[in-house]
Amino acid sequence: MSDIRPWHVAALTLADAGCDVVVGLPSDEPGLMDAARSVPGLRVLRVRDQRAGACAVIGHAAVSGRPAVLAVTSGPSFANALTGLLEASSLGAPVVVVTTRVPVLGIGRGGFQHTDQAAMAGPLTKWNVLVEDPRQLTWALRRAVHLAVNGGPGVVLVEIADEVLRGPAPEHRPARPVRRLRCAADNEEVRRAARLLAAARRPVVVAGGGCKPAGAGPALRRLAELLGAPVFTTAAGRGVLDEEHPLACGLVGLYTTPPADGLLAEADAVLAIGSRLEETARMGWDALAETTLVHVDIDPAAFFTALEPEVALLGDAAVVAGQLAAELQADPPAATEAGAARLAEVASVRAQMHTRHLAPAAPDDPDAPDGGGLTAPEALRLLQEAVGRDATLVQENGLHDMWAYHHPVVSVGARARVITPGEQTMVGFGLPAAVGAALADPSRRTVLVCGDGALEMGLAALPTAVEEGLGLTVLVLDNGGYGWPRFVRAEEGAPDTLTRFTAPAHTEAAVRALGGRTARCTSAEDLANALDDAAKTHAEGRVTVLTVPVRDADVPVGVRRVFATTPPAGAAA
Repeated sequence: MSDIRPWHVAALTLADAGCDVVVGLPSDEPGLMDAARSVPGLRVLRVRDQRAGACAVIGHAAVSGRPAVLAVTSGPSFANALTGLLEASSLGAPVVVVTTRVPVLGIGRGGFQHTDQAAMAGPLTKWNVLVEDPRQLTWALRRAVHLAVNGGPGVVLVEIADEVLRGPAPEHRPARPVRRLRCAADNEEVRRAARLLAAARRPVVVAGGGCKPAGAGPALRRLAELLGAPVFTTAAGRGVLDEEHPLACGLVGLYTTPPADGLLAEADAVLAIGSRLEETARMGWDALAETTLVHVDIDPAAFFTALEPEVALLGDAAVVAGQLAAELQADPPAATEAGAARLAEVASVRAQMHTRHLAPAAPDDPDAPDGGGLTAPEALRLLQEAVGRDATLVQENGLHDMWAYHHPVVSVGARARVITPGEQTMVGFGLPAAVGAALADPSRRTVLVCGDGALEMGLAALPTAVEEGLGLTVLVLDNGGYGWPRFVRAEEGAPDTLTRFTAPAHTEAAVRALGGRTARCTSAEDLANALDDAAKTHAEGRVTVLTVPVRDADVPVGVRRVFATTPPAGAAA
């Protein structure tokens, strides 16, 4: 292979290391995307917008379980990706960004599209490196993949100098995939944590997104069963435990469904695994600051960030959960009389959650839509009935689509893949993330729940979905603008004119123009029929967008609880 170029060596190296997709927008000259097309095991996803590309790699990595590559170039291409990379960093997604550096003679002299990429991305990356010698190339890329998947997963940046790309290619030597490393926590600290948890009368388990790459679901379930402790997840951790498990109580913080918030408020010990306990996870849980905390994480930087733990256990989520279970199995707290009472309490809370939040709204319910119609929870239940509990669920973080974060309004199984934005909650995340997720496993049903504003902002990903033949189903909860700012302004008695769209929406026309199906649904019958059609469209590899108008007053129960508010008297959206 005497004509092999540096980009080809880069693509081969990334494939060897375990990457299976390169996402980007084609560069002026042939680059990484072009080289990747000729490498077995690498797929190339061509996007229209680098921002969308950054979200797509998040979705792809979440479903594939492998690191994903974002290919950009110096200047606007790189800068345009930063919003998505901000979200990737927040989520701890294993993303390798490969970019170019302008010729050295142009640096400091007005070189075309020169920018200090390392400085711009520094707060978002675990590591960044400039490859200035061909002999660094393979080392830099393999180390980048290693750091992306090990420790706390995250974003890494590899910048390749123009001089390297125009010079002779380094030798490519096939190598093994980069392994995800696992480690156990200190045994004495594990024993101390197990004693604290066994002595607790009302322990609670919180599982975060760090449990997913560790494959911690079975070990977490076993540990919770030994403790007899209710299990909550963060948004990123959702799906690590089947939500119909007798101990599963939905999400934590802003997304907690009453009366499960009582279990959190009365907890005397919390075992947090694979979560940094960011603000959203703590919202409405004031008692957490005074509760004994056992914190498990693979990244020491997670400890002492939000709260100081009584015991910090540094290690892999699955391994440490297994260590704790081994300490408890001889005398499990769940087997005691107090444990049996705790299990009965959790069962009662779960039953109340189902009774309160699975019943249709009564006609005299103040939350029922005027003149009939659908509430957001009713629309979401119909969606779940149609696609099942094991689909890939992609979410935005708008006001009304937050209902989808609430169990049992939506209940996910252990085989489901749930993809949400992180603590940054960028608008427009959902559609490109769904494209990446569907590409990773086209055999899975991939559904997106979002608002009308978020869909418009992410619409650049639609042509990519069409080109790849990805059968996405999108449920749009349409409030005619931006619901969250409108809600907050209502709380403050401020004008909400700027939050309301006045121009006609163009998204449905765009979907139809690209061969997709659309429907506007105002009744349960409308939506059920449209979902039946969507199943056929999915099988054909086409996109379906189903729009359900929602009222301002249809505020998720978690938001009401945290803001201690009565829903604003809703003008029609």
